[in-house]
Amino acid sequence: MSYSRPDPRSSFVQNRRISRIPAFTPVPLRPRADGWSPVRQAEFIGLLAQTRCVKKAAMLVGMSRDSAYRLRRKPGAEEFVAAWDMIMGVPTSQQPKVTLDTLFQRLRQGSYRPILRGGRYVGTIRKPDNSALLALLGRLDRLLPPEGDPGEEPEGYRKEKPASV
Repeated sequence: MSYSRPDPRSSFVQNRRISRIPAFTPVPLRPRADGWSPVRQAEFIGLLAQTRCVKKAAMLVGMSRDSAYRLRRKPGAEEFVAAWDMIMGVPTSQQPKVTLDTLFQRLRQGSYRPILRGGRYVGTIRKPDNSALLALLGRLDRLLPPEGDPGEEPEGYRKEKPASV
């Protein structure tokens, strides 16, 4: 059985009500005044959920449809693509691979979550990605070699014997 993407103009996609957009980490790009800043990416995702039209959402944030599709193909755009696909009703079967570089990126940039009220985009919340910090610490702990028993006393340390009464 082959899967085909639903047409974004179909009544299924247009009439599907989205109440919550998942938080995502923006695509890492070189900062430019006229480029896809993290806030502009979040606004695009929010407006895409409102309009269900890539061309209209890109126009509303001052970008072109083609640049939105180029942004989608950039390395590190997995979470951006997952949010886009969720809005357009594309089922995803696999989770993107999370590398140390992705965790550091998520830690530096935080996550952005567009907010919808009554099906209309109203703003974006940016918050630090604490789960990335915890995952990064867990991975870094596994990379360090074990240094003996954690309950072991350091060298030169003597425990005083309690005086007997």
